[in-house]
Amino acid sequence: MTKILILEQSKSMRNSLRERLDFENYSTEAVDSTEAAAELCNRIAFDVLIAGSGMTLPDRSIPTIIIDSRPTITSAVEAFKHGAIDYMTLPLDMNLLLTTLRSLPQEDSAERPEPAAAPSRHRHRRVERTEDTIIGRSEAIEHVRSMIERVAPSDARVLIMGENGTGKELVARMMHNRSERCNGPFVEVNCAAIPAELIESELFGHEKGSFTSAVRQRKGKFELADGGTLFMDEIGDMSLSAQAKVLRALQENKITRVGGDRDIPVDVRVVAATNKNIRKEIELGNFREDLYHRLSVIVIHVPPLRERKGDIKLLVDYFIDQICRQKRRSPISIDPKAMEELSAMSWTGNIRELHNVIERLTILCNDCITVDDVHAYCCE
Repeated sequence: MTKILILEQSKSMRNSLRERLDFENYSTEAVDSTEAAAELCNRIAFDVLIAGSGMTLPDRSIPTIIIDSRPTITSAVEAFKHGAIDYMTLPLDMNLLLTTLRSLPQEDSAERPEPAAAPSRHRHRRVERTEDTIIGRSEAIEHVRSMIERVAPSDARVLIMGENGTGKELVARMMHNRSERCNGPFVEVNCAAIPAELIESELFGHEKGSFTSAVRQRKGKFELADGGTLFMDEIGDMSLSAQAKVLRALQENKITRVGGDRDIPVDVRVVAATNKNIRKEIELGNFREDLYHRLSVIVIHVPPLRERKGDIKLLVDYFIDQICRQKRRSPISIDPKAMEELSAMSWTGNIRELHNVIERLTILCNDCITVDDVHAYCCE
């Protein structure tokens, strides 16, 4: 039986967590101080530690889940830097907590060896999670899965190409979680969502007073991702000036904040993604060819859903189960004719569109999704 230590100052939170986890057949102990936690860790080989805001971790060899009542980007980054396997916020989504606990490797804690010395910066135990999975058995998706497993352990830069909604971010997360940087930060930046005049500050940070609204010093995404992975989504939309600075960062492993004059070393694995034809963008003068070659050591093409229609049933079943759990409703089924109708649709929005449709059907339908439901709610 999995042994869980709860380290939380709030009595009501401790009791609530313990009651629910005991109900789920976990063995739990709960304490309100680091000292008490350390004493218990000396006597009991815990499999998981759940720690509340500001609590010092007594044993970094124990897989730790942080529950933060005052979440910030900095606290999240620090949690992962100190070995947390997951970072959650209040109000707590118990279903997500249970998903993380169930995804942990099952070990007999009585036979587990004594905790070893702290690992080196990148060599951490890999923890796979159920939400960190590509669903599908098609040849195209098996190729993507194989590429991830082969490339993830290296530090090679990866360029992920594919249409919107195909799951490029999921591929990047899988790459991170299967790498030796898995317990370092995974930092995302959507290059298309940030105005051109702000992208450099977002990526490299800025010094206080470097421009009108720079009221304090701020670290950029490269610094926040130090020791981990930086996922640069929609990199084809980045300005040429920002591309030049990204190229320098990749060449020299250092950055300079906007308004600063000091080089800051960074240890970051960059995984980039785009839905554009980068070769065409290079011909049009919109993208630097030298940056493309820096980013594309490995290129992974994520197929659109229309090229893997045999996976639609698996995806629908997975989404129905996932959404029912999240919304705490009883499981529902889907009529075979309704599934045929869904499989015949074009899905121009790919996986994202399919997920949204299944969520809509799960909310609006009764115990079984029928072909009439599909016509009523999906063919708008």
